[in-house]
Order: sequence, then C-alpha cells, then structure tokens
Amino acid sequence: MKLNIESLVKSLKEQIKDVNFEPEVTEVGYVTSVSDGITKVQGLSLVGFNEVVEFDSGAIGIATNLEMNNTGVMLISKEHKVKQGEQVRRTKTFPKAPVGEQLLGRVIDPLGNPLDDKGPIEVQEYRNIETPAPGIIQRQGVSAPMYTGIKAIDTLFPIGRGQRELIIGDRKTGKTTIAIDSIINQKNVQNLGEEPIRCIYVAIGQKCSSVARIVQQLKDHDAMNYTTVVSATESAASQFLAPYFGCALGEFFRDSGKHALVIYDDLSKHAIAYRQISLLARRPPGREAYPGDIFFMHSKLLERAAQLSEKEGGGSLTALPIVETQAGDISSYIPTNVISITDGQIFLEENLFNSGIKPAINIGLSVSRVGYAASIKATKQVASSLKVKLAQYREMENFTKFGSDLNEDTKNILLKGRKLIESLKQDQLQPIPIHKQVITLYAHHSGYITSVPTEEISNFEKELLQHIEDKHENIEVILKEEKEISKNTEGKLDKIIKNFLKSFLSNNN
Repeated sequence: MKLNIESLVKSLKEQIKDVNFEPEVTEVGYVTSVSDGITKVQGLSLVGFNEVVEFDSGAIGIATNLEMNNTGVMLISKEHKVKQGEQVRRTKTFPKAPVGEQLLGRVIDPLGNPLDDKGPIEVQEYRNIETPAPGIIQRQGVSAPMYTGIKAIDTLFPIGRGQRELIIGDRKTGKTTIAIDSIINQKNVQNLGEEPIRCIYVAIGQKCSSVARIVQQLKDHDAMNYTTVVSATESAASQFLAPYFGCALGEFFRDSGKHALVIYDDLSKHAIAYRQISLLARRPPGREAYPGDIFFMHSKLLERAAQLSEKEGGGSLTALPIVETQAGDISSYIPTNVISITDGQIFLEENLFNSGIKPAINIGLSVSRVGYAASIKATKQVASSLKVKLAQYREMENFTKFGSDLNEDTKNILLKGRKLIESLKQDQLQPIPIHKQVITLYAHHSGYITSVPTEEISNFEKELLQHIEDKHENIEVILKEEKEISKNTEGKLDKIIKNFLKSFLSNNN
C-alpha cells in the first residue's frame, strides 16, 4: 500500500511540475456610451494606443483615444451590436493584416475578408498594419524606373521605384485613370523582361459600383493576376484602416526582395474619415476641424515607401497617393500637407481636361524631384529638348492672349508646342511601353513632326509604331536591350522615319 502511495505521489509531481501557478490578470472594462462607431469605455486604465480590444458581443475595436477616465474605442466589426454596460477586455495585441501571394487577384476589405466570389483566403503570415518606416541606412537612392505607360509622365516627370508621387486635381479630372493605367502597364513591363511589380489598389470611400468597374477594367486587361484591390466603402473606421492594410501588404513584398506599387485613392477621404472618428471621440479640432495629428498620420504612412538597400534584399515599395482639390486650390490644408511629404506631384487641371487634353497634366505645376535619377538614357535623350519646347510654348501662349501680331519665330514655337501637346494626349486604358514612347518622342525631338498636320499626329504615331513593329522589329529590340539611342540606332531611326513620313504625307494628301 505504501509503495502505491509513493508511486501515485511521484506520478502527480511529474504531471504538475510544468504547471504555472502564477495568476493571470485580465483587465476588464465596460461600455459607457455608443455613438456612430465610437464607444466610450471605462476600466481599461492600462490599455495601449491602437491596442485591439474585444467586447462580450464578439465585436472588435481599436483603442484610439486614451483619456484620464475613459478610453475611446473605434469599432471595426460591423456584424456585432455593442450595447451600453457590455464588458470589454484587452487582448494585448495590435491590428494585423493577412499578407502573402494568395491575396493577389482578390478583392478584399480592410480586415482581409474576401469581397469577391472566389471563396475564403488562406494565408500563412500576418503583419502589423502600422510599422516604423525603414531608416536611412536600410535604404538606397531611387535608381530603377517605375513606368506608368503614360508618355507625359514617363518622359517629363518620371517615377522611380521607392518614390512617393502625388496625383492631385479636382474631381473628375482623370486621377484614378492614371493610377489604373499604371497598374495595367506593369504587364508591358513584364513583357520587357523586367522584375514584375505587385500592385495594391486601395479604394477609400468610393461607391461599390466604381470599385466594381475598376476591377472589371483590370480583369479585361489581365492585370488582376498581380493586383490586390482593397475596398473600404462603408464605415469611417474601415476607410481609416484601409491604406495601412494596403501598405502592410506592399511591405510584405518589399521585405521579400520584390517590388510593389500601392495606390491610395484617395487620401482626402481618408483624412475626412479620420476627422469624423476624432470628432466623435471628442478630440480637439484644429484647422478645418481636422485633428492636429493628421499630418503625422499621412507622413508615417507615406514614409514607409522605400527602395531598400541590397543588404536588406533590394525590394521596393512605390506609393501613388491621390488627393482631391476644390476649384484647383492646391494650397488648402490636406493638399499642402501631402505635397510636403511626397517626392513630387502630378497636377491635373480641370480646364485642360475640359478642353480635350487628356491626361490633363499641368506641366508647370507638376514635378518629379527624384525620378530623373531612375530614367533610362533614351528617355533623357528625347525629353530634355521637349521640356524646353513646352516651356517656350507656355510663355508664348500667354502673349498671344493680348492679340498682338506674331513674327515667324513665335508662330513656329506655338506650332511645335501645339503638336507636342497633341502627341502627349493619350487614350484611357492604353498605356504605351517605354521603347515605343521613345520612338514617337524622338520624331518630335528630331523635328520630323513639323511637316505633319496637327490633326494627323495621332494617326502618324500609331502607324509609325505599327510600321516599325511589322518591318523593323530589330529597332525595338535594340531599344529594349540597350535602353539608349546610340549613334548607330539614331541613324537607323532617322532613315526609317524619313521614309515612312514621305509615304504617310503622300497617302494623306
């Protein structure tokens, strides 16, 4: 009997030796008020900023406002109803986003739930939606181009991988079109043998019909294979979280040594959503009723775009934020904030759009501060003279408004400027590979377009590119591989364009 008791005691000791007898303390609070997606909670004195909390009803929230006596919690669950008096518990975790290649080709909400009809998404990894931006030592200078397929941008205001380029303009001036064209053009980039760029399009506060139309456009151009669409169409909370979710997904690709492009469409609505959340949480309003940290919210988001050093894997995350202006006023609060954060801006002007110039890029107010370092040599060879011609045209055009007589030199400058602007017009959803852009702009650079009637320039360029593709494909191959116009290539191009110009003019007379 004694042996049995000793054996039993020994067995019990073995079973309980790894048991932790330290008591686990769980901090529990309760809801004091609920209003429009913001709840006030008392009792969570140790909760951290942006910490996830869980309600008895199953709802999930984020602690966004830490005060002396209560905590403001932003609700991110739409299927659960929170009631006054309900218990709330800390989770000691922070918002995370599912990431991975499995999200490509999918339409999801800011929590990673699928919005398409392709079934559930199985991912293996999660990342915090907010992480510190890479430090200076972890980065390297922008050195590789991120082609949009738009002539006016790729040649005059080039964008590099890792850059933050703002697209800004009034409503209905083609901002989203530029973003979608940039995504579709990555198929052309892959065809050139370049490293494929994963794209994340974040739709903030848009109508469901608009998001559906964009998704269909991407499907029609086989661009959804390398694209994820994050749609936040409902609550202010989802609109606020959406860009951080998209950025976390882009960082996954960047930190894996790959290249990603994230588009925030648009940060104006994101700022409005954050203003709504802050006012409901009783934060002190600042300029235009925006909270005082709105600049910080956007800067810490956009600073995460970077070209990492080779030691860090050499991946990149390029950001194209979109901001809407009112009556072309780029000096208002949110536009000036984002302009000061980014590396340049593409300004779209309503007057140009209404006059038929699409994309309606204002050459004078647009700039790319670091993208020129990433341009290929061929682009620089043809673009330098074109910018001078456009600057001269803008200056001379202002004088013509006074109705004074014009000499031949002035008329010549105006004619060349009009023809160049006609050449920079581009149809929606038709991005052009960079080597074809170089060929058409070389015709302007060398003066061959002068003899082509302005109304025929578009046809001339299309037929010229088709002619070269059919009969002189070796020129395209040379430009793809060498990425510059050598003396030998220049001589061949001159001969091809001269002969084609003769036949084109004779056929159109």
